Amino acid sequence: MNIGLVLSGGGARGAAHIGVIKALEEQGIFPTHIAGTSSGAIVGGLYAAGVSWPEILNFFKTITIFSTYRYARNKPGFLNSANFYDDLKTFFPIDNFDALKKTLFVTAANIIDGSSKIFSQGQVIKPIIASASFPGVFTPTEINGNYYVDGGTLNNFPVEPLKTICTKIIGVYVNPLKEVSINDLKHSYSVIERAYKIKVAAESMNKFPECDLVITPQELVDYATFDMNNIDTIFNLGYTNTKKILEKNTDLFVS
Repeated sequence: MNIGLVLSGGGARGAAHIGVIKALEEQGIFPTHIAGTSSGAIVGGLYAAGVSWPEILNFFKTITIFSTYRYARNKPGFLNSANFYDDLKTFFPIDNFDALKKTLFVTAANIIDGSSKIFSQGQVIKPIIASASFPGVFTPTEINGNYYVDGGTLNNFPVEPLKTICTKIIGVYVNPLKEVSINDLKHSYSVIERAYKIKVAAESMNKFPECDLVITPQELVDYATFDMNNIDTIFNLGYTNTKKILEKNTDLFVS
């Protein structure tokens, strides 16, 4: 049985994906195909490379994002995306999709022509970095003469490449929409930000019916995109939510 795993973007909230993987493996469920965006591309890429969930969790807890040596100079962004290459190279000794142990699809947005790109061939590290390059914070990543940023800009729930090749699909969405009141929207930028979040959430949730199982821990609304101080808590939210959902769907993955 081909089991697909869709991992959305969400910054630090992507640590919940690792908890999901732990819970799935405890139930004997091992995804064979992965499609990831942003932090979901990082988790999915490492998992596809054969890295165990404890190692992926440790990576999230020890990676230093805002170190001074990562600062960009004379580039459009605060942090130089290229400076993350060596951090990932450790886990991808052969920088190629073909060397992975699971089939992987990674989304990124072309910042020049506005198209969405799904990477599944050739070098794998740069597409993962590009997919996780939050616009304005990280510099765009150059791949074959094109420049890419965060995949979540255009596709934060990339179920598309899995639909025709997987028997079952599990979707994990770690960007639940927070409830607000009109009093929370006091400034023009807060209204703009809210409108963008609604758009991204709606586009993703419209694709939930294409999955056999969807995991979206609502408690994640309490954690910010760059909340790297609560990785363990976020991981546990992914784990406990998945366990509860699997208990209610025990027959879903019986072949």
